[in-house]
Amino acid sequence: MTSVAIVGGGVSGLATAYYVSRAGCHATVVEAEARLGGVIRTETVDGCLVEAGPDSFISQKPWGLELIRELGLEAEVIGSQDHLRKTYVARRGRLLPLPDGLHLMIPTAVWPILASPLLSLATKCRMALDLLRRPVDATADRSVAEFVGGHYGREAVDYLAEPLLAGIYGGDAAELSASAVLPRLVDLERRHGSLTRGVLAGRAGTAPGPLFLTLKGGMQRLIDALERSIAGRVAVVRAAVESVEGSSGHFRVRAGTQTIDAGQVVVATPAHAAGRLLRGLDEALAGRLAEIPYHSSVTVALGYGREGFAHPRNGFGFLVPRVERRLLTACTWVGTKFAHRESEDRVLLRAFVGAGKDQAVLGRSDASIVEAVRQELGQLMSVSGAPVFSRVYRWPRAMAQYTVGHERRVEEIKTRLARLPGLHLAGNAYLGIGIPDCIRAAQLAAERVVGVP
Repeated sequence: MTSVAIVGGGVSGLATAYYVSRAGCHATVVEAEARLGGVIRTETVDGCLVEAGPDSFISQKPWGLELIRELGLEAEVIGSQDHLRKTYVARRGRLLPLPDGLHLMIPTAVWPILASPLLSLATKCRMALDLLRRPVDATADRSVAEFVGGHYGREAVDYLAEPLLAGIYGGDAAELSASAVLPRLVDLERRHGSLTRGVLAGRAGTAPGPLFLTLKGGMQRLIDALERSIAGRVAVVRAAVESVEGSSGHFRVRAGTQTIDAGQVVVATPAHAAGRLLRGLDEALAGRLAEIPYHSSVTVALGYGREGFAHPRNGFGFLVPRVERRLLTACTWVGTKFAHRESEDRVLLRAFVGAGKDQAVLGRSDASIVEAVRQELGQLMSVSGAPVFSRVYRWPRAMAQYTVGHERRVEEIKTRLARLPGLHLAGNAYLGIGIPDCIRAAQLAAERVVGVP
């Protein structure tokens, strides 16, 4: 009997396989796609390093870097070029810089905020008055829009909070949970009242360093290293899982014509897929999993000839707020954010199209999406020439949405899961959506696997 069956071969599933196999468990990974790695995928196109999915991970969460070190990739880690870090926000057809001194959307410096053309005088006054707020013992979950708007007003939601979070979650600030998405800021509000005073108080003793980390050869290097690390120790079955059946100590994973017997199962798929697979085991658990919404996204890589590319790339790129948006949600100026990404004669842009709940954009042709993105780049960056190459990557229902009530839903899922010993969950739907969060979820799942007799 296979000791552990891991459903899903993305970074969560592969990391789980790595940890359980290192602990001596025999494991099988079941993945429907032809390649492993999920949304992490790197290609080299015309001398440029193109990331189809995430291009990096946040340095403040340690689990990603810890795993990279274990896999022997530490020498390949590079940081974002933060001395060049500046982000722009589209407003009325212009790209205006986010003022210096912002921590996310929290002002920590007076003069840059006062001088910024991005925000009105009324919003600046709201930010100043927020310094007088007293600690708040709020217990009810609020949306990000309610939380940020309560401190700084609607304009701060529209031109700071929403575009900044859209680049991470691809979601709506009116639906995202402040407690789940901004837990540190909610805690600062509870302890300090003023978010600015809270952020400034928390900066004492913090070590400087790059905000983002990546691998010189692209994030695919992490997937390749995980595959190498489990080779010969973990079986990989290429099939779509139809259901998970059985009970404590004896589960059956039905995948195509195969049935995989396992003492324990880790489901490392999106929550909606997990709910579908587990419906026969626990209808209520499946229902809670199905309640976690997902949005879709499209990433568009455009390579231009360097000669004649006039627009300065004096920053990491720009964001397009929902109130200004047509199709484009953000654009990264790749060569400024990270070294070793562009060839000598190419300029690489990564554009992001937030499909959200609307699946129609996923059905558009590559040419149609590229043309629409080019038109918007032409208006915002005056980029008129045709790209030398383009790549379009679609990610249907890949971005978990931590909407209001998310923490309660996760607790209910844990309660139901506790009644099914040997069944575990991992992925981006529960503890966080970034690569370090997925690796941490894999660690916790592996610890539960090893701890179960």
